[in-house]
Amino acid sequence: MRHSNGIRRAALATTAITAVAAAVTGILPGTAMAASTTTSTPPPACPASALQVSARQAVHRPVGTGTGAAVVQYTNVSRRTCVLKGHPTVAGAGNGSPAHNTPLKVTRTGRAATVTVRPHGKAWVKLTFVQVQGEADGYCVSGKDPVTYPTMVIGLPHSGKHQVALNDGVWAECDNKVTVTPVSAVKPS
Repeated sequence: MRHSNGIRRAALATTAITAVAAAVTGILPGTAMAASTTTSTPPPACPASALQVSARQAVHRPVGTGTGAAVVQYTNVSRRTCVLKGHPTVAGAGNGSPAHNTPLKVTRTGRAATVTVRPHGKAWVKLTFVQVQGEADGYCVSGKDPVTYPTMVIGLPHSGKHQVALNDGVWAECDNKVTVTPVSAVKPS
């Protein structure tokens, strides 16, 4: 019987502790307790107007004489934190106009994750093109003619499209194909 008296005392102590906890928190025994009484809304997608976009040739790019690969940088120039997510779309801007563009066939690599960009924060994508070979006008291994664009139109889901020039040359590529990474908080090389 001593054993059952110990169990009863433990049960009474547990009941007393539960009653005190309920009195302190205002939650009645037997009711569900919410994980949090306040919910925070995730930041919205970065609108096009919140982003300043620039591009430079990548350090690591395929062998050849064209652009090969470029790193595109997104800087949040707004006063609010926002998010970027997804893989970019890419089009060559004919005659420097986004209205007269040539969409490139995009091959996606990597898995897209949401990147939170605070004010003045940055995020990046890397574009890798079919490389132009040779000197002067160059050539494409496929036999097609190389193409150069003064600017590219680069878009991100829910964050608009931006017309971007390279800070160190023109966009030169073959076959109108590009491999893209998803937006990243880590700067690629």
